[in-house]
Amino acid sequence: MTAELTNLSAIEARRRLDRREVSAIELTEAHLERIERLEPHLHAFITVMADVARAQAREADRRIAAGEATALTGIPIALKDILCTVDAPTTAASKILRNYQSPYDATVVRRLREQGAVFVGKTNTDEFAMGSSTENSAFFVTRNPWDLNRVPGGSSGGSAAAVAAGEAILALGSDTGGSIRQPAGFCGVVGVKPTYGRVSRYGLLAFASSLDQIGPFARSVADAAVLLEAISGRDPNDSTSVDLPVPSYVDALEQDIRGMRIGIAREYQIEGVDPEVERVVQAAIAELERLGAELVEVSLPHTSYALATYYIIAPAEASANLARYDGVKYGLSIQEDTLLEDYLQTRGQGFGPEVKRRIMLGTYALSSGYYDAYYVKAQKVRTLIKRDFDEAFQKVDVIATPTSPTVAFGIGERVDDPIQMYLADIFTIPANMAGIPGVAIPCGFAHGMPVSLQLLGRAFDEATVLRVAHAYEQAAGWSERRPPLDMARADASGDTK
Repeated sequence: MTAELTNLSAIEARRRLDRREVSAIELTEAHLERIERLEPHLHAFITVMADVARAQAREADRRIAAGEATALTGIPIALKDILCTVDAPTTAASKILRNYQSPYDATVVRRLREQGAVFVGKTNTDEFAMGSSTENSAFFVTRNPWDLNRVPGGSSGGSAAAVAAGEAILALGSDTGGSIRQPAGFCGVVGVKPTYGRVSRYGLLAFASSLDQIGPFARSVADAAVLLEAISGRDPNDSTSVDLPVPSYVDALEQDIRGMRIGIAREYQIEGVDPEVERVVQAAIAELERLGAELVEVSLPHTSYALATYYIIAPAEASANLARYDGVKYGLSIQEDTLLEDYLQTRGQGFGPEVKRRIMLGTYALSSGYYDAYYVKAQKVRTLIKRDFDEAFQKVDVIATPTSPTVAFGIGERVDDPIQMYLADIFTIPANMAGIPGVAIPCGFAHGMPVSLQLLGRAFDEATVLRVAHAYEQAAGWSERRPPLDMARADASGDTK
């Protein structure tokens, strides 16, 4: 019974809850039991919110009985641990916020509470969302459910792993340069990065404010559409959220894709892509053509500058955002003889190596004499990247690319080579630079690990991107595959840092 319940989609769970075939308490307990069994090996959660989840499940059962249920009432959801919650610590996987308790909920968290969702826990992440493997957490390394000796991707690796392993039906992550789509691809689940401004960032611990966006993880496109619809919309607490109607993303999935134009960017055909990954992605694109879509070559000439531009803009914004962690207002505070020593010791001991690296990169790019040469020029190139997409979308409805150049790599394989780690996001970063939506969807396997197709769309046209992803999913069936979770293969090394 537990295995059956933890394998349910959100839509099927909704049907069973409404028909009283299962209670929210039973559904929640099944997921908490699975978390307890898998976490010693998987390490997807920093905090398991068992008591909160049970209380929310009881309230969900009351709402269902009273006929007050919404699409997410009683559905177990995991939250990336950079989303503020009043009833669980929000740590950003950093020592500097180890026991921090937020006095308010993030807007997306509040909206899910209002819908009656059940929060099973806060998931592991690279510290302050800075990383591509979840190895930069200050607490432990999350493992990939398909192979426990490999990374789940990052920075939202905990959320991706939790959904793939059946520890939660849905999860929220954040995407600054691919941190939803890349781990979704590595873990064989669906991940959605919405258009910048579609979802409120209020209550998200900021990494790079002009790039960050919150989005869903799910095991199907339809489930992702349900969660995205629930969290989208204008928020007066976030001036960057856009006041546009939120369409029914689920209804959009009912249309086929015959006659749609799928863009294939020649600049995405680069060296360094695993040949097996390329073969699988090309087969997925051929399937889209078989479904009636037309393939059209497009050009994104400034794509080659996206990675370098990102690693100027994102660290620059991070250096400003992380200045608030000074040991005075909240978080870790180490008292020394002078205020300067307080700052130096608190930040020196509180931040990990990758966070320090990005603060230094960002501070340098913003410093006198280099601001115009680096930061201002990067912003100009960013405008050109966005313009490339705008021109491409005059010819096509969506653009199809690989999500990542390789499958999930081994734990420890790239920790000493930051450049190789950064290259894991080479296909995902351009969407953040342009502020457009993207979906990562399972499209096959290479070397025994999931491979993912990325679909990019026009700004605020998530409906079309999800429609194409759903059509592919229904035809290909890869989203039905589940990881073997062979705990005997777990390697004891690397569990903690």
